[in-house]
Amino acid sequence: MTKTIFVTIAGRANAGKSSLLNKLVGEKIAAVSDKPQTTRTKITGVLTKGETQYVFMDTPGMHKPRNKLSEHMVKTVNETLGGVDMIILMCDCTKKTAESERALIRSFQGTGSKVILALNKIDLLEDKSRVMEKLAEYSQLYDFCEVVPISVTEDDGLDIIMDILEINAVEGPHYFPDDKFTDQPEKVIMAEMIREKALRELSDEVPHGVAVTIESLKEREDRNGEPILDITATIYCERESHKGIIIGKGGAMLKKIGAEARADLEDFFMIKVNLQCWVKVKEGWRNREGLIKNFGLD
Repeated sequence: MTKTIFVTIAGRANAGKSSLLNKLVGEKIAAVSDKPQTTRTKITGVLTKGETQYVFMDTPGMHKPRNKLSEHMVKTVNETLGGVDMIILMCDCTKKTAESERALIRSFQGTGSKVILALNKIDLLEDKSRVMEKLAEYSQLYDFCEVVPISVTEDDGLDIIMDILEINAVEGPHYFPDDKFTDQPEKVIMAEMIREKALRELSDEVPHGVAVTIESLKEREDRNGEPILDITATIYCERESHKGIIIGKGGAMLKKIGAEARADLEDFFMIKVNLQCWVKVKEGWRNREGLIKNFGLD
């Protein structure tokens, strides 16, 4: 008997949602950084274990919209809450409860989905009694079906979450091939790997205005007859001054971003990669619906 469970992972920015998705699926399919709003769209991860298929949907961090792109992001969160079997609310136990978080919790009402509270980053708490205080605080806001203290970085408590999901899986067909782990097209995964490195390396004022597209993708053989993947990518930013920061003195920053991305790409796709990155300016693209659509962020 095959079983399936659809799970939305929701929460505030930097709570560890994408890290959890990557850990549960066993593949790095979502970009991870310490910058807020790293995840911009819904990312689906798939894990098939035995007869059960788990379908996880990572969502952008809940926040107050500041431009058209962030309006799309908040809309994505709200749309992904409905029609799933379970919701995992990811919370950062080192931070105070935010109003955006309370608004997200209020939106659980009427979804018909069971909600697991996953209190993340317990490894960062010196005073472990604070875990119980945070659990009590969140439990006053919603009637969670399960409450699980976890540390994604330490792999602590993730087995408990999987056990809960297994118990709540329902009889039904597998909607994805058993060997598939995401519905993301290859070009999207590649672009996100490059953007992740840009997020990690660039100063705070630049990353939110960065988008990446894969312009060309071609596999060939090198002079030794070994397969190699030629990738040409464009990094878009919103200001000419940001373009200079991304390129860096003598092209040093762009080379660093490219080298780090290439290493990840080679590990993921298990092929040698030749990556060429270019930088272009699209003024105010986060408030331009046409460009948001072109970047696949609508």
